[in-house]
Amino acid sequence: IKDPAIRRISRDFIFWTMLSLAIPPLVGGLVTMSWWGAFTAFFWGSLVRVALLHHVTWSINSICHAVGKRPFKSRDRSGNVWWLAVLSCGESWHNLHHADPTSARHGVLRGQVDSSARLIRWFEQLGWASDVRWPSEARIDARRKENSPNAA
Repeated sequence: IKDPAIRRISRDFIFWTMLSLAIPPLVGGLVTMSWWGAFTAFFWGSLVRVALLHHVTWSINSICHAVGKRPFKSRDRSGNVWWLAVLSCGESWHNLHHADPTSARHGVLRGQVDSSARLIRWFEQLGWASDVRWPSEARIDARRKENSPNAA
């Protein structure tokens, strides 16, 4: 409540939601100069996009709390689910997120794609993000489970 940026986001939520739903059919209609182009763009660029976003988000908060590898110590059953990593931009490396919630990168092990961390890095380089907490090797090692069969 005290953060003016959060208050502004909350206040303007409906506006940005409506705008994000309106842009695809506007572009689709103008590109094709047809109502059918506007309709298909609304379907794919608005409805399917929002449905996919919500399903991926809900999957992270359900699937990743029921299954997955748990190489890091956390107080819950959060796990890493590799097949959600690309769709979730790396958020499905959920075990480290719960073991180290302030870390800007969740996919810290070899082969873990984390595109949201890459975006944060670019924003940091552009000066749009500051005080970013990147995980060091020591910080990662401190959160590892010792001799865990799920550590792979």
